[in-house]
Amino acid sequence: MANTREARVAEQIQQIVARMITTKIKDPRLGMVTVTDTRVSGDLQHATVYYTVLGSEQDAIRTARALESAKGLIRSAVGKGVGLRLTPTIEFERDSVPEQSRSIENALVAARAHDAYVRRIAEGAVFAGEADPYKKPRDIEASDTDGYDG
Repeated sequence: MANTREARVAEQIQQIVARMITTKIKDPRLGMVTVTDTRVSGDLQHATVYYTVLGSEQDAIRTARALESAKGLIRSAVGKGVGLRLTPTIEFERDSVPEQSRSIENALVAARAHDAYVRRIAEGAVFAGEADPYKKPRDIEASDTDGYDG
């Protein structure tokens, strides 16, 4: 965020939403939710709250429905807590960082396994040509210089 006011408002909204989820919202569909980030538009009229859910995909779907149904209550608390002239609209979006980090972790594991495989193959390997593959200038023989006056 470019503006410190935007950053401050986003942090306040994040804290209020996290507090509401843990203390006020008693929806049984709500799973183990962590509010990871909040972004606010430049005019402070719209806030996107990013969250993660511990559990299965079904838990994430149920939690998304619970958050959607509690959006009015949460927006009301945000309006009281932030103290802006106009209360921003709230949008909940599931954070994709855990899935991205999991795919990066899987790629790193695959790269380590491939490196180990290449290392095992290279242990008994020998060069395909001579030990020193670089060409060296030949010694100039007298037969090569016949007819040359230089």
